[in-house]
Amino acid sequence: MQLTVLPLLAERMEEKFDVFEALLKTLEKNNEKLEDGDVIVISTKYISNSQGRIVDLDKIISSEEGLKISKMFQLKPEIAEIIVRESDKIFGGIGGFVITSSDNIMAPNAGIDKSNAKKGRAILYPTNPYLVAEEIRRKIFLKFFIHVGIILVDSRLMPARIGTSGVAISCAGIEPVLDMRSKRDLDGNPLKVTFQAVVDNLATIANHKMGEGAESKPFAIVRNSDAKLTDRKINPAEMAISPDQCVYVRGLSNPPKL
Repeated sequence: MQLTVLPLLAERMEEKFDVFEALLKTLEKNNEKLEDGDVIVISTKYISNSQGRIVDLDKIISSEEGLKISKMFQLKPEIAEIIVRESDKIFGGIGGFVITSSDNIMAPNAGIDKSNAKKGRAILYPTNPYLVAEEIRRKIFLKFFIHVGIILVDSRLMPARIGTSGVAISCAGIEPVLDMRSKRDLDGNPLKVTFQAVVDNLATIANHKMGEGAESKPFAIVRNSDAKLTDRKINPAEMAISPDQCVYVRGLSNPPKL
């Protein structure tokens, strides 16, 4: 069966709302039905909106650390302050961008986004994204008696690449990584370190169809993905490694002495 991606047009929501109920209405509006084995990809911005994770920038009062980050990286004080609040660690940055980590998710400016937010506001990452994904998965099972996977997707700049691609912030009901170690390549050589990032790959595929601008397609159904579904609870540590284990972070932190 051929993999297909079905992006779903949804109404824009302004206040806090129930994502599951919004999904049901969106499915009806798009004349689509979920099937057993589907993977449902949902925009993290949509989840953040449902949680009210939107801040008014003019109400943010900067701390001493926020002012320091503001001056160091040429950022508005209110943006710098939010970065400080939302980050577990700040690695450095350039003018206008700070490289941060929160819950082992590395992102410029702590994932803060002013796109698709009204002027003077910013959208933050959702709270408890793994719990959100699991709750949606369970509600779908209880209503339709089908097993599905859930992926919460964000767009992300990749090192040394132009443009953004999708990345999974969390997932539920789907095995996030395929261990390819001990399998062999075309020449019969055993693979020693290869893991396939299943949910990140599906997140990128779906994100391509969902769009980045005014498309208003916060949901996508990925069908016939051949991904392995599961009922077990996904541990966030299965999808991310700490920054000190990342080859990019470690490599750039230890430049060669020539």
